[in-house]
Amino acid sequence: MTKPSAGEHTAGEVAERVVGAALGTFDIFAIYVGDRLGYYQLLADHGPITAHELAERASTAERYTREWLEQQAVSGFIIMETPDAGGPHRRFSMRAEYAEALTDRLSLAYVAPLARMLAAASAKISEVAAAHLDGGGVSWEEFGHEMREAQGDMNRPFFAKLLAHEWFPGVPEIHDRLTAGGRVADIGSGFGWSSIGLAVGYDEITVDGFDLDEPSVESSRRHAADAGVADRVRFHAIDAGDPSVEGEFDLVAAFECIHDMPDPVSILATMRRIAADDGIVIVMDEKVAEAFSPDVGEAEQLMYGFSNFICLPDGMSTPHSAGTGAVMRPDTLRRYALEAGFVSIEILPIETDMWRFYRLV
Repeated sequence: MTKPSAGEHTAGEVAERVVGAALGTFDIFAIYVGDRLGYYQLLADHGPITAHELAERASTAERYTREWLEQQAVSGFIIMETPDAGGPHRRFSMRAEYAEALTDRLSLAYVAPLARMLAAASAKISEVAAAHLDGGGVSWEEFGHEMREAQGDMNRPFFAKLLAHEWFPGVPEIHDRLTAGGRVADIGSGFGWSSIGLAVGYDEITVDGFDLDEPSVESSRRHAADAGVADRVRFHAIDAGDPSVEGEFDLVAAFECIHDMPDPVSILATMRRIAADDGIVIVMDEKVAEAFSPDVGEAEQLMYGFSNFICLPDGMSTPHSAGTGAVMRPDTLRRYALEAGFVSIEILPIETDMWRFYRLV
């Protein structure tokens, strides 16, 4: 969708746009509350339900619960089943498609983590504003556990359902290599879902995940154990740019993390160094346009939101950061790759709405 230029609006239309954005912001806050307190799951499991019944099941204050239910009904996220009933007797329910998007953790439509991520970002908005003045940032650790968990939960369905079942099978060289077995290095493995998705999909491989964030690594190990692949998937709490990271891996991959790295060149150099002579090096990152233009679609507008309030502040929290941000153009990655010793990059034929896959050679 192309947006009109800033000069094509009256002041009143600008005000209407801001009010519309406020409505969306309040929806995000309400989704955060409904997700965190379990309201959506309870509505899906026990609706139609009254405010009193929901509050009782959720162990929440009924007055707040009723206000949340009414806001959600007004916003169209839930249905009021008894329009003629008085306040305490109104019953509310959720349509199946809304329940899937807001409660099914393995659905590709699952978006509740987005509300958690934005809530975690909004809690640090003052620090982000301060970083504009001093050039500092807000680290992943400062954003806190909800940000970590939200990032992991957002990507989990795609790594579980598509990575080893659709994306990599579409590239025969990668698929055949992993089907035959071998070693995989997952750089910036986060909560471990990419490593686990690969290990589940390719039962002959072993995976080593590397991430600097200790709480994420601890969560990854639990997730691997729960998935039954802990015997083939190991996680290491270490900076992937550390010279002590070594090995000869058949596949070295970095899924949606290079743009967050304060020193992406050193990370890419490590990926090149630990790849076997015939190893494959892959970077999955945001699918943004080749060059900046204000006339972009909503996907890139969303990427600029992530970049301004999460990714760039995280990257800038380290001194002498490259300051890449989420809107990493292909030419930027190409420059980083050349500086790291690669000869070129190529875009792989894996079609997604949000991400682009690069092979570095």
